[in-house]
Amino acid sequence: MTLPSTFNRNSTADQVLEGKNLSGKIAMVTGANGGIGYETARSLAAAGAHVILGCRNPRLGEEALAKIRLAHPNAQVELVSLDLADPASIAACVESLSTRNDISQLDILICNAGSMSTKYLLTDQGIERTVAVCHLGHFMLTKGLLDTILKAPAPRIVMVSSESHRYPLRLNFDNLLVAKKQNRINGFNAYGQAKLCNALMALELQQRYGSQGLTACAVHPGALVTTGFGRESWLTQVLFTLASLLTKTPHQGAATSVLCATNDNADDIAGGYFSHCRAAKPSAEAGNAAVAKKLWDFSEDYLQNTAKI
Repeated sequence: MTLPSTFNRNSTADQVLEGKNLSGKIAMVTGANGGIGYETARSLAAAGAHVILGCRNPRLGEEALAKIRLAHPNAQVELVSLDLADPASIAACVESLSTRNDISQLDILICNAGSMSTKYLLTDQGIERTVAVCHLGHFMLTKGLLDTILKAPAPRIVMVSSESHRYPLRLNFDNLLVAKKQNRINGFNAYGQAKLCNALMALELQQRYGSQGLTACAVHPGALVTTGFGRESWLTQVLFTLASLLTKTPHQGAATSVLCATNDNADDIAGGYFSHCRAAKPSAEAGNAAVAKKLWDFSEDYLQNTAKI
């Protein structure tokens, strides 16, 4: 499993897409109002794709649209309301996109949105918020859009994971949805579990739907890329600000996502894990097909039986 060697940790999304014409393709990026998500959406639109920005905050979403249109006057971009912690919002988003006559297929879905906090936070439905947003929300969205995705001739799903997926070493199903508040680092533990779920979901998507033409993979955008993460904690914001001097920009952080979403050879990326625009080896747990299937069934059963996130 390889990717073009000309790209590396310093490559930007625009460099990856240089010379590519994505006209006629429809892409959706979650969490596209800022950071990596914004640069992912902007670069895809600049290359000619029709890009749907899935955003929780309508004001920030509109600002992102305006910025993209200012930078690329011919860009085809639109905004959809999407709160991945709210099942009603996800269902409304799926219904809206699935019933539109002008969207017969969805070529690219990049599950980029995330949430992380050092605090112990629950959704309105009582689910640990980090896992709800990063995993369950994306699971519900992807499942709802699968029919539209599979209508594309060469559909791609990119799950934005993280090197944090390596901790914990094992996915704790008993402490996944309502992670117990034990100490101040619980938020980081929850984030690690959520990012492990992202990698496992990509693996299972490939196993279940690869025969129908779908190509799915997981990516690590880069360590502590400047983003909106940690917005609930002043300490996390300070740490991220200091670390940003040594890490990637959002433009660089988006490069691996867009490379995997648009690489011409699907076999290069099918079911893989990528970092710095290169193939990388995930943790043993992230590559465990049995765990990936168990997580899929667990998530599906939970949503069917409770209908809440």
